[in-house]
Amino acid sequence: MRPLFLLPSRRRQPLVRLGAVLATAVVIAVSAAGCGAPQHNLAPPIDAPAAPVASGAGSALTDTDVNAWLDGLLPAALDRTGIAGATVAVVNNGRIITTRGYGYADTGAGGNEAVPVDPDRHLFRMGSVSKLVTATAVLQLVQSGKLDLDADVETYLDFDLPRHYERAVTLRHLLTHTAGFEERIAGLIGTDGGDVDLRRALMTDPPEQIYEPGTVPAYSNYGNALAGYIVERVSGTRFEEYVQRNILDRAGMPSSTFEQPLPAALRDRMSNGYDTSAAPAAPFEIVGTPPPGALSAPATDMARFMLAQLGEPVGFAPLLDQPTRELMQRPALDSTSLGTLADGPRMTLGFFAEDRNGHRILGHGGDTKYFHSHLQVYPDDRAGIFLSLNSNGSGALDSHELRESVVNGFADRYFPARDDQRNAGVDPATTARHAALAAGTYESSRAIQSNFLTAIGLVGRTTVSVTDGDRLLVEPGPLSDSPARYEEVAPWVWREVGGQRTIAMRATDDRVEAISFDSAFALLPVEAARASTVAVPVLVLSTVVLLLTVLSWPLGAIVRRRLGRAPRQRAGRTVRILSRLAVAGTLLAFAGWVLSIGSIMSLQDVPGPLLRTIQVLQLVGLLGVLPAAVRLVDDVRGQVGWRRIAGSGLILFALAGAGWFAVEFHLLAPSISY
Repeated sequence: MRPLFLLPSRRRQPLVRLGAVLATAVVIAVSAAGCGAPQHNLAPPIDAPAAPVASGAGSALTDTDVNAWLDGLLPAALDRTGIAGATVAVVNNGRIITTRGYGYADTGAGGNEAVPVDPDRHLFRMGSVSKLVTATAVLQLVQSGKLDLDADVETYLDFDLPRHYERAVTLRHLLTHTAGFEERIAGLIGTDGGDVDLRRALMTDPPEQIYEPGTVPAYSNYGNALAGYIVERVSGTRFEEYVQRNILDRAGMPSSTFEQPLPAALRDRMSNGYDTSAAPAAPFEIVGTPPPGALSAPATDMARFMLAQLGEPVGFAPLLDQPTRELMQRPALDSTSLGTLADGPRMTLGFFAEDRNGHRILGHGGDTKYFHSHLQVYPDDRAGIFLSLNSNGSGALDSHELRESVVNGFADRYFPARDDQRNAGVDPATTARHAALAAGTYESSRAIQSNFLTAIGLVGRTTVSVTDGDRLLVEPGPLSDSPARYEEVAPWVWREVGGQRTIAMRATDDRVEAISFDSAFALLPVEAARASTVAVPVLVLSTVVLLLTVLSWPLGAIVRRRLGRAPRQRAGRTVRILSRLAVAGTLLAFAGWVLSIGSIMSLQDVPGPLLRTIQVLQLVGLLGVLPAAVRLVDDVRGQVGWRRIAGSGLILFALAGAGWFAVEFHLLAPSISY
């Protein structure tokens, strides 16, 4: 995933590998410091976490037991992964069971004294967990009658949205990530401490609408930011001030804020962010659109937020009345718009459905470049858990896997399955037909389709094939780097064999239209022309031929000179020069795309003039197809020998292939907004 900002913590896709795909084509052609820190409220250590309980009665959710479990799990995990620090909070039956800190908020790498994490004092960045606060703010205004979930949001805006469908975009769509917007990366996160202008950020180069509203789950920071701006517009109060007064203060969260930079009173309480525990501290991150991800908070405050979401008395006033809280916490869209995707996990008005062991669990994760968090509440069991890490870790999936082990371990230990729940399944003939329809190649609905970043769809793709007669082999499995097998347990609903994850499909008579694998994410079939089996070989072969062509120029001159051969005739010189310019332009453009896309995936801005220059080089390469074709015809007519004819043919093929790739993946699109 891997830094791609403000994705839910379990859901970042490997978009950062896009540059690697192009770079691969070019290449083919040519100890943890924080884990020994003292812990707060330290219980007697245990050697290892207890094994999860598969079914039956779970462990008692008491402070003694949960502290012992966390102490047995997290210190060793931080040490193993190179994550500097962690903060945790657990609530149950209306009270805070525990808040705990592990590792370091400041490792001392800059010459300072190392500072252990204090869950009551140290603020961590919440990333997309912030979206729950934004959704709560929207629901408050719905509760007061100032907002309508199903009204056209343009009723509340003072600028026009990019729209390509007649169906209106509503707040219900924004809060369920079904407004249909493509991804936007520019300006998501940086270190510039200047004032953030939410309206300007939303109006400047907005993303295209690529799906009909309400039909395709496609996670969108832009959509949540719009919801936050609507809160600002309707309340008449700057978003950060509204949530401070009406949510954070009301829930008794005095140390939490959306302000950037932090208020002076909180700055020395902010945990550092790290790549690994051995790396230097990173600068404070500034979120370009605060509603989706700017919250900074300590674990103790997040415990109070969980209690408020559970309807427990906390702070000085409830965040929502009971009917509105229940509205927020139930699935927000049905089969009317989603079709059979509604039979799988669905978004509520802000929460992801993360059920496990037959228990209803509502959650949300979040990532910045360095902080990784997850929050889950159990509405029916009156419990909740929050975890945040301040480092990426040594491995690409370290923070993801550690959060998974904590939240899933919590569910298995304290809320195991009540009984062995089995599904009746589907008759074998129907399952076999459904499996055959599902076989194919898919890409994430969280995509960019209007500009040069369309090419990131080449990576992170998923292959679905039939195995064991009527089961599906999904490679890689959803939310995983490993393959997973699925069996159909209800019409168009499939469950992981030996696991608890489910996927749902929407299909026509001859193809699967979408596979929903998580509440706000879906897989869509890849167009044949863009399939990796076509696009990547064309890209690689074209690049190889063009590189070999460039290498042959000086080599050919040297050979002719040593053999005493006469220089080439002046006839056809113009088309040869134009062909060479096209070859050079294409290679320089591809190199430029590799560097630019790599920077963008690392959340570094690329200047517009540079991108336009790369496009000019790409256009030179595309237009070079014409002189390359003329050159081939001249060589054939002149009977210059099969080697030169073959060389001219290969150059024409390579330029045509590179040009096709550029057009198909929008490298020459007028818009360079990303």
